[in-house]
Amino acid sequence: MEKLIYLDNAATTRVLPEVFETMKPYFTEEYGNPSSTYEFSGRIAKQISDATSVIAKLINANEKEIYFTSGGSESDNWALKGAADALRSKGNHIITSKIEHHAILHTCEYLEKHGYEVTYLDVDENGLIDTGELERSIRPDTILISIMFANNEIGTIEPIGKIGETAHKHGICFHTDAVQSFGHVPIDVEAMNIDMLSASGHKINGPKGIGFLYIRKDVKISNFIHGGAQERGRRAGTTNAPGIMGFSKAVSIAAEKMNERISYETRLRDKLINRVLDEIPYSRLNGHREQRLSNNTNFCFRFIEGESLLILLDKKGICASSGSACTSGSLDPSHVLLAIGLPHEIAHGSVRFTLSEDTTEEDIDYTVDSLKQIVERLRSMSPLYEDFVKKSN
Repeated sequence: MEKLIYLDNAATTRVLPEVFETMKPYFTEEYGNPSSTYEFSGRIAKQISDATSVIAKLINANEKEIYFTSGGSESDNWALKGAADALRSKGNHIITSKIEHHAILHTCEYLEKHGYEVTYLDVDENGLIDTGELERSIRPDTILISIMFANNEIGTIEPIGKIGETAHKHGICFHTDAVQSFGHVPIDVEAMNIDMLSASGHKINGPKGIGFLYIRKDVKISNFIHGGAQERGRRAGTTNAPGIMGFSKAVSIAAEKMNERISYETRLRDKLINRVLDEIPYSRLNGHREQRLSNNTNFCFRFIEGESLLILLDKKGICASSGSACTSGSLDPSHVLLAIGLPHEIAHGSVRFTLSEDTTEEDIDYTVDSLKQIVERLRSMSPLYEDFVKKSN
C-alpha cells in the first residue's frame, strides 16, 4: 500500500517508540518473575510499583487501588460481576445505558440470566443520558451504576461528575468504562465520585494486552481470577511486567502532552466535521457537537452502505471503521446509532474517523476529498437516491 492514513485510533493506536524501548529490557534482561523472592525479581517488583504510581496519579488514585488486567473488556467484566457477587445480599438491581460497549452490555445480559435485574437508560439524540431519569431509576435494591465516560463510537462525553454525585447520594457503587477517555481527557476519581474505572493501554499508544481496573479502597468486590496472590490476591496470573512498564510510559507521555494534544486534535476534528457537513449533502454528525472526545468524528451518509464506503476508503489508503472494532463482523446497524434515534437505513451508512497527534491537515483534506468522490460514486448507483432526487425535483 503506497499511502496509509490511519484514522481508526479508537480501535487501537500505534505503540510509541519510547514505549517500545521501555518494554524491551523486560523481555530480555529484566525478565524475572516479579513475584519471586530473590533480589533480581525484587528489583523488577519495585520498578513495577513505581510505574503503577505513575498510572494512579493520572486519575488521582492511590497505587494500591490499581489492579492490572488484560485490558478493558476484562476490567469491565470484573467490575460488574465482582460487584454484583459481593453486593448480592444488598440487592440485585444494576443501572447502565443502552449505548455501553458490548463488554458491559453482554456482561449485563449474563447477570440477568443469573437473577439480576438491569435497567438500560435511554439517551438523547446526542448520546447523553438524562441524570434525572438515572435518579428516578434508582431502587432500594440498586447496587451498581455503570455508565461509560465517553462513547467509543460517537465520542459523546457523559456528565460523569453528576452521575457519581447521584450514585453516592444514594449510597450506590459507581463504575465507569473509561477505555476511550483515559489519557485523553482529565479524570479525577475523587472529584467525580468514581468507585471503579476501567482503562486499557492500547488506546493511548501503549501495548495491547494490558489494562487496569481502579477499585476504590472501600469498595466490596469479589476476586476475579483465582490461583495466585498477584494483584493483592484479587486477580491471579503472572505479572505482565513488559506490559505494565510500557503502559506506564504511555501514561507518562499522555499526561505530559494532554492539553497540547486535545487542542491539536480538536482543531483537526472540527475541520473534518465542518468540511464534511458543508461539502457532502445529506450527511449527519453523530454525537454531541462540542461535548465529545477531541479525536472522534462519526458521520452517517444517507443512501449508501457504510461497508461499501469503508472498502473504497481502504482502496485509497484510508483506515476508518463503521463503529466498534469488537463488532466489525456484524451486519447489524450500530446499537449506539439506533439508541440515539436513527432509523436502520441511515444507521447502516455510518463511518467513524478517529484521529491522533500523528494526523495532519493534509490527511484531513485528502480524506474529505476522497470521501466526496466515494459518496458521489455510491449514490450514483443507488436506486433509493435516484428516487429521492426525482421526488425532490
